[in-house]
Amino acid sequence: MNGHSGEKGGPAASSSSVTPPLDWKFSQVFGERLSGEEVQEVDIISAIEFDKTGDHLATGDRGGRVVLFERTDTRNLGSRKDLEAQDYQISRHAEFRYKTEFQSHEPEFDYLKSLEIEEKINEIGWCQTANGALSLLSTNDKTIKYWKVQEKKVKQIAEMSLDASRVVGNGCSGSSTTNSPTPSLSNGCSGSTYLSNDLSFPPGGFPSLRLPVVTSHEKSLVARCRRIYAHAHDYHINSISTNSDGETFISADDLRINLWNLEISSQSFNIVDVKPANMEDLTEVITCAEFHPVHCNMLAYSSSKGSIRLIDLRQSALCDNHSMLFENHEAPGSRSFFTEIIASISDIKFANDGRHILSRDYMTLKLWDINMDSAPVATFDVHEYLRPRLCDLYENDSIFDKFECCLSGDGLRVATGSYSNLFRVFGCVPGSNESTTLEASKNPMRKQAQNATRASRSLCSLTRVVRRGAEIPSVDANGNSFDPAIKLLHLAWHPTENLIACAAANSLYMYYA
Repeated sequence: MNGHSGEKGGPAASSSSVTPPLDWKFSQVFGERLSGEEVQEVDIISAIEFDKTGDHLATGDRGGRVVLFERTDTRNLGSRKDLEAQDYQISRHAEFRYKTEFQSHEPEFDYLKSLEIEEKINEIGWCQTANGALSLLSTNDKTIKYWKVQEKKVKQIAEMSLDASRVVGNGCSGSSTTNSPTPSLSNGCSGSTYLSNDLSFPPGGFPSLRLPVVTSHEKSLVARCRRIYAHAHDYHINSISTNSDGETFISADDLRINLWNLEISSQSFNIVDVKPANMEDLTEVITCAEFHPVHCNMLAYSSSKGSIRLIDLRQSALCDNHSMLFENHEAPGSRSFFTEIIASISDIKFANDGRHILSRDYMTLKLWDINMDSAPVATFDVHEYLRPRLCDLYENDSIFDKFECCLSGDGLRVATGSYSNLFRVFGCVPGSNESTTLEASKNPMRKQAQNATRASRSLCSLTRVVRRGAEIPSVDANGNSFDPAIKLLHLAWHPTENLIACAAANSLYMYYA
């Protein structure tokens, strides 16, 4: 991600090319909640993911459903040259529409462990598209499923060699004459049904017999579960990630990471195992894992101790040893009862070029350069104003909330969610002061708060560390009392445009800049 701001994948190297803050505007909302409407638990969105092209978006909810959206502003517009000749007004931002939905998971019960397995979708991973079919992975706590969604032609019988004026013995009308086609037949009595014995034939029989003609009048989207990858995790699956080779993917639970081939559901390879011989010696668990976007042999996983490990699958079959370790060391004397809890990383994301890793813990966002493990290149304070309230947040379990993070396609900005349905966008170009707070509503700037705190460049500048967003009052980012029950956990950034999709309970909001 080094280089100039014009290069895809990373921030600029100098402050002279700092881009101005983006002006975010409301684009769309799906499933908008009416005032006073009660949200059903099963309708709450639990996963959001764009595909690599940005033409499709998938969401999963706690009811085990997956909903697909498709981009509409680029369909049937013709070539750019034709549009210019017609002086066609190209849409300023990406727009989506509902495509289809299907039930991915159902609630189950593990009788051996007397454990209920809820249907909630934990994560969605897009696979490579083939033959016009959309392919994706979805997972709940225990089972991963491989889905293909494609258009199927609805086939119907159009013509038969029966006189429509004659009546079949069971009272249903016939289909058609040999000369005049009639409406299509279904499986009911709308057309010809089974012939009865009392049907009379004309003398000499029919002048000609014609076999029924099958035609396709319309298309429908069909979602089919092609494979089920089950019984490979003893603990809850927290993440899945597809590989750039298009053939494999990984799934991670608290103690293990498994490598799968998309075509083989009967076996997987355990590549990371942090389970100690004695569980009393367990000190950390795996919280998230993701493949490198370019190199199919590299992946990273985070832990509850706030560390990120980069491993190379070429080193050994079982990756007990990491190739690089990224961890932020606390200042001496700053440890408290909550130190390890708030240091736990809830999400990691690679930049599109694979040069940087973005991590989210409870208090901050951190941007790491994979070539420099001494310290993060930038730190963004998100919940510093909550530090005096950690005891209350611990008592109501809010301190264990797992917020996601995302990077823009060009790597110039990062975003993450917060409480009161707010999310924050930071500029990660050195010298940038961009720090924008937006609300998941039709008026995102209603609770905007911009922090113009200049990047600190003291002793930390030796390691190019930037820290912003710290000067926030001891309330929420806007001076209002915050509600820990209203939180924006899930969001995703469009891979090529400045478009963010975020989930506020059962509503999906989209914003563009």
